[in-house]
Amino acid sequence: MDAMAKLQSEGSNFQEVAVPLPCPHVIERPLEEKPVVGLDSLFQEVWKWLQDKQAATIGIYGMGGQQTWRESRKRFWIDWTFQMTDGKGELKRGILAEEIRRVLKTKKFVLLLDDIWEPLDLLRVGIPPLGDGNQSKIVFTTRFADVCRGMAAQKSIKVECLEEKEAFFLFQAKAGEDTLNSHPDIPELAEMVAKECKGLPLALIVIARAMASAKTPEEWERNLKKLRLYPKDVAGPENDLFSVLAFSYDSLPDEATKSCFLYCSLFPEDYLIPSERLIQLWIGEGFIDEYDNIQEARNQGGEIIERLMHACLMEAGTTNFSIEGPDLKMHDVIRDMALWLACEKGEKKNKFVVKDGIGLIRAQEVDRWKDAQRIALWNNTSIEELRKPPCFPNMETLIGCMKSTFPSDFLTNMFVIRVLDFSNNNILELLAEIGNLATLQYLNLSNTRIKYLPIELKNLKKLRCLMLDGLFSLASLPSQIVSSLSSLLLFSMKPISSQSSMDEIMLLEELEQLEHINDISIVLTSIQSIQRLFKSHKLRRSTTFLQVAHCKGVNQLQLSPFIKTLELVKCDELEEVKIIHFEKQVVPSKFPNPECCFNRLLSVHILICKKLLNLNCLIHAPKLQDLLIVDSEVMEKVIEDERNEGSEIESGLSVFSRLTYLTLCNLPKLESIYGHVLPFPSLRRAMVQGCPRLKRLPFDSSICMNKKLEEISGEQEWWDGLEWEDQTIMHNLTPYFIVNPFEAYTI
Repeated sequence: MDAMAKLQSEGSNFQEVAVPLPCPHVIERPLEEKPVVGLDSLFQEVWKWLQDKQAATIGIYGMGGQQTWRESRKRFWIDWTFQMTDGKGELKRGILAEEIRRVLKTKKFVLLLDDIWEPLDLLRVGIPPLGDGNQSKIVFTTRFADVCRGMAAQKSIKVECLEEKEAFFLFQAKAGEDTLNSHPDIPELAEMVAKECKGLPLALIVIARAMASAKTPEEWERNLKKLRLYPKDVAGPENDLFSVLAFSYDSLPDEATKSCFLYCSLFPEDYLIPSERLIQLWIGEGFIDEYDNIQEARNQGGEIIERLMHACLMEAGTTNFSIEGPDLKMHDVIRDMALWLACEKGEKKNKFVVKDGIGLIRAQEVDRWKDAQRIALWNNTSIEELRKPPCFPNMETLIGCMKSTFPSDFLTNMFVIRVLDFSNNNILELLAEIGNLATLQYLNLSNTRIKYLPIELKNLKKLRCLMLDGLFSLASLPSQIVSSLSSLLLFSMKPISSQSSMDEIMLLEELEQLEHINDISIVLTSIQSIQRLFKSHKLRRSTTFLQVAHCKGVNQLQLSPFIKTLELVKCDELEEVKIIHFEKQVVPSKFPNPECCFNRLLSVHILICKKLLNLNCLIHAPKLQDLLIVDSEVMEKVIEDERNEGSEIESGLSVFSRLTYLTLCNLPKLESIYGHVLPFPSLRRAMVQGCPRLKRLPFDSSICMNKKLEEISGEQEWWDGLEWEDQTIMHNLTPYFIVNPFEAYTI
């Protein structure tokens, strides 16, 4: 009776009449019949690696806005789901990892992780270890290549932007047939709008949706113009496009890296940005100014470029070789986002001003730049004469790489200017007002038509970087200018006109007076200048680029071990090049002390040195990346057997292990590159022309495993006459051979 009474009492006090059914452990989803635009090839590659027993973890990375995972989930039709709440909406954090582990430990599974921002501790969240024969897989997406490494992905797949045809197909799908068919002119305009998105799926989707209500050609034309000038205005107020992309920017590790990224938006669309120039600009701006040594600052700049590339905010633009790194480019939408951020999310549109090939800029537009921080004018842009000097109280950067000169007095009122880049400009004269820019730290006048430099340059006491490359019209360099630049770290003046009356001895003496100088690029044309350079400890250690040109009376050249780039041009009597050994020591490591090895030498170009016998000194250059030899009538061997050199460097030193580009032209007596076969693990391109006696290439069998190799070019007759110790090497290299008929090399 007591039990019956208890049950009746509980029955009259129901708090819950019904509760939801628990979530099923398995949800079945049908495959979408429509193909996902542009992702078929990606899924084929992912599927291939899912079937590979050796690839347990697969990482998919790329810039924000690829929409990869939102669409890719539709391709998988079974998910495990977990009951994560206690029925009252409270998350059961304590048992979640155990619940996941309980479900997965007995199953063969594919785990999909979307938008991972940092390496994830899988064990901590309940994912059992992969392996042990269960063939389970983890596939994740991320914006960062570093995350793929941190997650120990056996395969990393980069997601590229859509091809033009696929991109327009996606754009059409999102804009809608009604809109596109509302006028005969709209499809062509739509294609032009889609091209502005440069294949980025999120940009295509956001812009297409924004254009879906535009039913007249006039609306499309107006929006196309606006898209090119102010893309954020077309994307709409919801900030879908730039706010998504900006997550990658927000994740950058420090303010210096963020500043360096925003700075890249000053270059025009589709512009190939040389790494060396970009890093020098960053140094001039003070973004990486904690270093007094230019090489250390360059190294830091290189690390920042790697971070931006790993975050998919920058990418390599070409395969053109440079010892300073690849040319870089920004996706147009990423660049637009960077400009939007630099202009305080569009609130201050003239904070960064970038004009490219727009013709004449009127005075009233210049007036609107009064609050600009950075101004970049490119190509066929020019400025009309102004009634009064403009005032730029906040301007820190002026890049004027135009084909016209600036109005007079344009530089008068720049009170905080740091960077002035007039390179590749048609200016004939640098006005004396340049001397009033007391805060200037970077001045680039390279490849201009300037004939004279004003003496007022000596007033630039804070100048750290001075570039005077390619000034073929410059008659001379006034005395006391260089020695007055007391803060100068970097000086570059290469090449010079053969008609120049430059006093090289005077220039070297002035450079030697500078306390902080540590990076010099220079051209010398006399034996006296060479001797003056190498007698000075400071100049010897600071010279990173040296060109010796048209130098008479020199049959032996002894070089400093600190040189990074060496060019020898038309030294008709030169027979031998040697390294200066400042102290004799046995080198204990693979990368020896710079004092007795060309440990920093990366590039060597030898042009028309007809009596040069060999380059045995290169056995001391373990990091050499680029070797070009043209027109030596007597050279029989590039490097003779190292035992003849009397070298005390350990035999473990790998000759040519970093060599990327090899060019040998018009060497009629050349018989050997090196006396032994070598692996050449870094070689990308080799060109041999006019070397009829070169019958053997020093490649061992591992050259066939070099995934970097792109081509070997030369004459067909030469290739057919090569002798091979192992015919397998010949068969494996034949697909890389390109016929290149011999032509005389000109400089």
